Amino acid sequence: MLPGTADIVSLHLNRFNSIGVFDSGIGGLSVLKEIRKIMPDQHLIYFGDQIHVPYGRRSIEQVRQFSFGITNFLLEQGAKLIVIACNAASAASLIFLREQFPQIPFVGMEPALKPAAEKTHSGAVAVLATQTTFQGQLYASVMERFARDVTVFQDPCPGLVEEIEQGHFNGNKTRAILEKALIPLLTKNIDTVVLGCTHYPHVIPLIKEIVGENVNVIDPAPAVAIQTRKIYLQMNFQDTSQNKIAETWITSSSPKEPRGAIVRQLFPYRFQICHAKWNDQEDKLNLTHEKNVSFQ
Repeated sequence: MLPGTADIVSLHLNRFNSIGVFDSGIGGLSVLKEIRKIMPDQHLIYFGDQIHVPYGRRSIEQVRQFSFGITNFLLEQGAKLIVIACNAASAASLIFLREQFPQIPFVGMEPALKPAAEKTHSGAVAVLATQTTFQGQLYASVMERFARDVTVFQDPCPGLVEEIEQGHFNGNKTRAILEKALIPLLTKNIDTVVLGCTHYPHVIPLIKEIVGENVNVIDPAPAVAIQTRKIYLQMNFQDTSQNKIAETWITSSSPKEPRGAIVRQLFPYRFQICHAKWNDQEDKLNLTHEKNVSFQ
């Protein structure tokens, strides 16, 4: 660790009643951007656990362990509310984290089956999500509550998260993965597609190109942002600093890996990049490197 870096960054961020947002990688930026739109003066801390991406291939126990460590880390950095901007982490960890941190409000992701059931005319809905999300208790609960009167088709889109993490938003492989998932579903008369992974909104233009204009594509990120603002306002917090600073992007990937260009493409606001490293047990994070980046 660089001497003193962790203390400097922690003190810097703890001047704010920040909102912490986390995901396995860049997927949660789709949520962060929506929060930023409706809370322009709120300081946001974003953690992307890119050394462990994708969560969708990991066990529920592993994802729960990572989520617990990230939550502790974000609280150390001054977060007063935490948004789990990852469907897999929400499926594996939301209930668990609320039990472990009863004093902290959490906002999680769940597949938007309620609006899908309300919008569909054909009664056939597709959900694109990862296997961990489909296996989670949260997804089962949403299915039970909102999908009784519709037919739901599921596809885990293997490999799609990895392509998006590399910034391949319109690449040949990305297109092939989506066509393999969506074209057979179109023969099932689906008229609504639910994006059950926060990475997938980054390829909405490509999805719409494949499914056509008569199919609704539902991104839950705007609704999650509205819920986040509602809860934060109920907490009645005010920033203790009068100077707005850049959003803080923290990643567990190596400082040698260039991430700024992809982040800038998806999140065109000012931000600073920091790096954090997991300990050997992968249950605790420490800041190891800070690099300030100013993007307008």
